[in-house]
Amino acid sequence: MATKTIIIIGNGMVGNKFCEKLLEKSTDFKLIIFSDEPYRAYDRVHLSDYINKKPLEELYMCSEDWYSSKNISLHLNDPIVHLDVTKQYVESGRGIKLNYDYLVFATGSSAFVPNIPGIEKEGVFVYRTIEDLDLIKAYAGGVQKGAVIGGGLLGLEAAKALMDLGISKTSVIEFAPRLMPRQIDQAASTVLQQKLSALGLETLLSKATASIEGDQKIQHLHFTDGTILEADMLVISAGIRPRDELALKSGIVVGPRGGIVVNKHMQTSEPNIFAIGECALFEEMIYGLVAPGYEMAEVAATTICEGDKSFKGFDMSTKLKLIGVDVASFGDPFIEEPYARTIVFEDKNKGIYKRLNLSPDGKHLLGGMLIGEANSYNMLLQTVNNRLVLPENPEDLVFGERSASGQSASTGIAALPDDALICSCEGITKAQICHAVTEQNCENADAVKKCTKAGSGCGGCVPMVKDLVTMTLKQQGKYIRNVICEHFQLSRQELYDLVKIHELKTYDEILDGLGKGDGCEVCKPLVSSLLASTWNEMILQKGNDTAQDSNDRFLANIQKGGTYSVVPRIPGGEIRPDKLIVIGQVAQKYGLYTKITGGQRIDMFGAHLNDLPFIWEELIEAGFESGHAYGKALRTVKSCVGSTWCRFGLHDSVSFAIRIEERYRGIRAPHKFKSAVSGCIRECAEAQSKDFGIIATEKGWNLYVCGNGGSKPQHALLLASDIDSETCIRYLDRFLMFYIRTADPLTRTATWLNKMDGGIDYLRNVIVNDSLDMAQQWEEEMEKLILAYTCEWKAAIETPQIRKRFSHFVNVPDEKDTSVRFEEMRGQKKAADWNTPSITS
Repeated sequence: MATKTIIIIGNGMVGNKFCEKLLEKSTDFKLIIFSDEPYRAYDRVHLSDYINKKPLEELYMCSEDWYSSKNISLHLNDPIVHLDVTKQYVESGRGIKLNYDYLVFATGSSAFVPNIPGIEKEGVFVYRTIEDLDLIKAYAGGVQKGAVIGGGLLGLEAAKALMDLGISKTSVIEFAPRLMPRQIDQAASTVLQQKLSALGLETLLSKATASIEGDQKIQHLHFTDGTILEADMLVISAGIRPRDELALKSGIVVGPRGGIVVNKHMQTSEPNIFAIGECALFEEMIYGLVAPGYEMAEVAATTICEGDKSFKGFDMSTKLKLIGVDVASFGDPFIEEPYARTIVFEDKNKGIYKRLNLSPDGKHLLGGMLIGEANSYNMLLQTVNNRLVLPENPEDLVFGERSASGQSASTGIAALPDDALICSCEGITKAQICHAVTEQNCENADAVKKCTKAGSGCGGCVPMVKDLVTMTLKQQGKYIRNVICEHFQLSRQELYDLVKIHELKTYDEILDGLGKGDGCEVCKPLVSSLLASTWNEMILQKGNDTAQDSNDRFLANIQKGGTYSVVPRIPGGEIRPDKLIVIGQVAQKYGLYTKITGGQRIDMFGAHLNDLPFIWEELIEAGFESGHAYGKALRTVKSCVGSTWCRFGLHDSVSFAIRIEERYRGIRAPHKFKSAVSGCIRECAEAQSKDFGIIATEKGWNLYVCGNGGSKPQHALLLASDIDSETCIRYLDRFLMFYIRTADPLTRTATWLNKMDGGIDYLRNVIVNDSLDMAQQWEEEMEKLILAYTCEWKAAIETPQIRKRFSHFVNVPDEKDTSVRFEEMRGQKKAADWNTPSITS
């Protein structure tokens, strides 16, 4: 039998996946690919990484010799211009004319460009391909004000690209009254909008662009409501349009609004011609995600190989990190009563919004959305897709367990059926992943990825793949290594030890010597924290600045509206009148909102980035230093007045609190930690709600550890009683070093203790009885950290290279961000809500 020829038009992710799927089933076909791009198949899902200088080579879906090794003929930069469905041949732009037995449209989509007067002006771009990004990068050099039309997934991704290119004044324009109107509701959009505004991104909603103005280049946009937005550059990301023009010209049926009409086998009106991906219209639906495109590729390949598989639609649930903000929707996110019961949680302080839609009987999850924190997304999606029965308290799925007997989303993975689809991109089930662990000896997520391809697409399923690997290994009784990420096959504790042994002091040294790849958002801040915990050196020196969390990068907390807060250290809450006057003068001079914090400090809000070094100079001159409110470090040591003033006080709690705070200031840890010293058992300093708290007794001090305030309050537990001051400090040195060495990233002391085998009894044995014989070493290590301390604010203003960081615009370093808006509140200013006119600027 003669070898049959399949011609694939398009070489994107879906076209490439079709070739893979077909070759897995049969090698009896001759495959020929035509692409109008000059590049082989590349990963469009992570296209924004290209803006961040990720090499193009790392975006490619396959090696250069992959096509020849599979006997695939690849024609790049050569689109098909003519298709004859009767005679079954195609002709390319370069004049290549070939016959086919089967033809597959994988032409994808192009950016939808609205018909706006002035759209042709210089400085207007679309955001779709490598060429588009190259043009944007080349033009962005002198741009100060950027704009993006489109507030959906692609629009926000484009906005992030402009910000990554250094265009800090970037605005997103959305026609709808909310962001991401197809994925999230109004309340979620408001929370997302506030999160984005805190990062400096302006959002303009319910805006229709009437015209783009300027001589030859874009200068501003006119909106239909009469308002104007200045812009030096505009990116159009307002949706997609299926690439169906060749099919339409060839007589193949397309939908009235575009898209090549296909049946459940991905066949077009011509049975030997298929369409897959974003060019295909199935039951009046265009699927704009990669996972359904991959499923279409599988169906088309199976049909051509005379198998039995059909496309039944696809779940459009998504989880993304947009400009550093988690955004997820799953199932039916918008269903309302009487068809559903809804549970909503909103934390405006932290920018978190969670919504669960339950069936009317409360037994099943129908859908929902997560903004600001989406760790439970994968399990929630599985709960919807597999119709798992909800626990007694469904809110525990996202808000945490109520008791030790409750079951959280993370433990629910064992309840999933074997056919639960874990990786929708590759169609990999729970059973296949577990089989890879038990039968193929895959003992980590990377090994499972190589074996099954699970997690090799968008990557959203990787956390659940890791959980399944862990669960399966535990069932086999095997030891589990909690590695950091794909770039470091080490636990945090192992990495900590190796950094000390090899005396590594920069992120690049650690990555080159102990890791691989370019690093990621998981390992970069972890390594930065670990370096600070180990050496206590200035965190912005030695090239470590770009790996820090955003707050650490600017030595201040970024707040709503894009300004920063300044919190000088006030040890023990004690402050002289002259220092109080200085804080008042600084706040008045720079127009800052002031508030007494729960940790007995004064917080000053609303500082422009440019002003931070000048504010710090004035505070340092008055004897203040950084309070590390931005760092994973000691925040405060709160105190009552103790025996110095209180008639009930047993000891001088203020002096001891000052001593404790000055001892441990600036020391970085896996998470922030807080302390307090109370002068008697009346506990006015609330010491038992802190990571470590000290309470005066008639015989000395009681030391409590591993308490926690916040969203999950937990009382501290007694570690030692009736000890003197020196013993208390020795125990604290050991306790903090043990925590720094062994806690997982972003783990508070309370959670660390809760996970510790033996709990407080074991911890007491280690710290008080020195059961590990580590006390002397830990005390010596702590002393080195204490001696290495310097004020980071002072170092920043005295180091020219670091000081340069503190400007909104690189080319105009003294200019402030005029987009920041404020309102008046009780005689002070506060950050203005979006959509509210400003009264000051």
